[in-house]
Parts: sequence; C-alpha cells; structure tokens
Amino acid sequence: MAELVRHAISDILSRGDINDPVIAAHLITVPEVRMSPDLRLATIYIVALGGKDEALVLKALGSHLKFIRTEIARRVNLRYAPDIRFHRDDRFEEAERIDRLLRSPEVARDLGAAETPDDPEDSDDEETKS
Repeated sequence: MAELVRHAISDILSRGDINDPVIAAHLITVPEVRMSPDLRLATIYIVALGGKDEALVLKALGSHLKFIRTEIARRVNLRYAPDIRFHRDDRFEEAERIDRLLRSPEVARDLGAAETPDDPEDSDDEETKS
C-alpha cells in the first residue's frame, strides 16, 4: 500500500497538480512512504532536489494536505484517506557523512592496524603476485 501511495504522491507532484509557487519552483522526489499498520497514517519522505528551501517546501506541502489526501484516496482507491505527515528524507546526507567518516585518515589508520596476515583479501593478493 505504501508503494501505491508513493506513486500517487509522486504523480501529483510531477504533474503540477498542486497550485503553489513554492512547490512548482522545486523538483521534489518521494523516495519512501511508510504506512501505519491500520493504513490511517502515511508518512511521506521527500527530497527537494538541490537541497534548498526544504523547510519552505514542507510548509507548502502541509498547506495543501486536504487536497493531497483527497487525491491520494481517489488515485489509490482507498476507503479512507490516510492522515499525512511530510518529513525531509536525510538518508542520502547521512550516508555521505558516514562515507566521509570512513574515508578519514584516522579511520583508515585504525583499519590498517586492524588488518592481519590471515585476511583473505591479503592472501589472494599474495597468490596473484607469485
């Protein structure tokens, strides 16, 4: 059900069905939707590409909740329109932060000290050198 809601909200946003200058000025993607077990609540994670004005985009989306709920219920053919909560999806930023951390000199040094001669990758390298 969450994937159907994700497709519906993505379609609403991509077609420009919401008459709002803030929303129209941003390319908004919906990487994930989570539904409550009773399907009464949809948590919609959004990314405003470019990362600018995400708080403004969330506020604009929040001001059109009634329209969005109605459209989702109509497109997904739900008996009840779920309550909607919009959240900023920060998974990509978090993954980038972790990647930077793993590539830092301190972590590289610690990982280098942790390697042992019994490491399978090291033994493969030794065999190919012979």
